[in-house]
Amino acid sequence: MKNLKRLLFLLLAGTSLASVPACTDGFEELNVNPNQNPNVLPETLLAPALTDLVKRNMDRAHRITNELMQVHVARVDGDEFHRYVIRPAEADFLWNGWYTQLTDFRDMYASAAATQSSTFMGIARICEVWTFSLLTDTFGDVPYAEALQGRAGLLQPKFDRQEDIYRDLFAKLEEANELLKTNVNLTASQAQLDPIYQGNALQWRKFGNSLYLRLLLRVSQRTDAVARGLSPQAKLRELVNTNAADYPLIASNAESAILRWTGTAPYQSPFQTWRTADFSSFNSMGEFFINNLVEWNDPRLGKWATLSNGTYEGIPSGYPATQIPAAKSTYPAALMTEPLLGNMLNYPEVQLLLAEAALRGWISGDAKTFYETGATNGITLWGLAVPPGFLTNADVKWEPGSNFDTKLDQIHLQKYYALFFTDFQQWFEYRRTGHPVLPLGPGLQNNRQMPARINYPLYVQSLNQVNYQAAVADQGPDNVNTKVWWQQ
Repeated sequence: MKNLKRLLFLLLAGTSLASVPACTDGFEELNVNPNQNPNVLPETLLAPALTDLVKRNMDRAHRITNELMQVHVARVDGDEFHRYVIRPAEADFLWNGWYTQLTDFRDMYASAAATQSSTFMGIARICEVWTFSLLTDTFGDVPYAEALQGRAGLLQPKFDRQEDIYRDLFAKLEEANELLKTNVNLTASQAQLDPIYQGNALQWRKFGNSLYLRLLLRVSQRTDAVARGLSPQAKLRELVNTNAADYPLIASNAESAILRWTGTAPYQSPFQTWRTADFSSFNSMGEFFINNLVEWNDPRLGKWATLSNGTYEGIPSGYPATQIPAAKSTYPAALMTEPLLGNMLNYPEVQLLLAEAALRGWISGDAKTFYETGATNGITLWGLAVPPGFLTNADVKWEPGSNFDTKLDQIHLQKYYALFFTDFQQWFEYRRTGHPVLPLGPGLQNNRQMPARINYPLYVQSLNQVNYQAAVADQGPDNVNTKVWWQQ
């Protein structure tokens, strides 16, 4: 029991146990922060950490996001995410995994600083921001300033407010952009250990700035200053218009941040070892997800769903308990090894983020052009041709005279498909905007309200009780309906 408690404390503090490498004979000791691991080269941490994180994110996209957002619907009554039920035990897997790999990214930054590698320092900052954004957007206030200091004996970190976390995330993205301006690619041996961009500094810089774009939109309804006294809207204008040359963005499908699974260890999809039944037999595709694609004659259907009775059919989400619908279309087995499911942030999303910002008048540019580029590249990303008449389909066509809500829903409907299997991004964007508009089934629970967050892990409540209680007192009750700062 004593050892178990010690392990839980280490996890609570965000200390990575499994990721601490052994010392290498003859390797010169690095003069780094004593809270960091001094015996590691930055390139040895990148691939293992990213691979673990993307696998975890895909696993929970399948389990949680895809049900909440009606991509698929469970045909097992005990699995009720589609009825807006999230049980407390769901939190541990995410919290533990994200904090574990954050320790590796911090170690990576420290060792890169010691070896004066600005490129690895920038990459480490981007990965850290990406992971912390997942944590805070899922839970709200989380340990941040005092997190990841288990080696220094700080095992009960305080929780930081989400608005303070975001300000520091933006500062780190600014730092990463500056570090990567040197445009020094990794060496050939280092590049082999970069599963995203194979050591290309400019591509990493574009990913970091595109992540900046995503997160600025996420907090765009808050008027709080986010960087150098700017509002999110003002910073968006600087990033996209007034200082665009200083903030290059992902500019093609080829530049998308995707960990493309090769099928060879360690780059194997997490679903590669699953039974086919666990991946697809206990669920069917959601009506909402399928019906739009059918209406558009979208070629992604064949990639994402199987035929049912000679056609593509889904089942309703939020059906009443015990009234399980008959099986319809499911995920094809080929998705279990699909390289593109390792998506982190892709070009279609970038274009659709720009479309929303332009629609709202926060940046200059043609919202229609951004929208159409995002919609068509969402198809071509998958190696498919855009069907004739796709952009003139009544449900896809951008009508200048349409009202704001119609255009916003069109943008977010296309983004919904661009974010297929991308961690929790569909859910985050729905919580932020209420789009795309989802049908509400008769069996929904939780007062028919989409969950706004996931509760903190149960062991955090007991082992970091004082700081946990302070966070709850500040943010609100620790349940799925307490809105995080950017939702308020």
